Amino acid sequence: MLENTMADPLQMGGGGFLYWAVIFFVLAIVAAAVGARGVAGVSMEIARIFVLIFIILAIVALLL
Repeated sequence: MLENTMADPLQMGGGGFLYWAVIFFVLAIVAAAVGARGVAGVSMEIARIFVLIFIILAIVALLL
């Protein structure tokens, strides 16, 4: 009964960081294909930051 009320630590953030990282990665690929190098660079940087935040939060959740 108690196990239904406890949240899974990996689901705490709803997976938003990984979702947005994939969105910005796809945006960067499309922008690079079109030729907008500045937009592609910014999108890749945002995606990289979101992936790093996701990895850090996943490690913290696994350790707790």
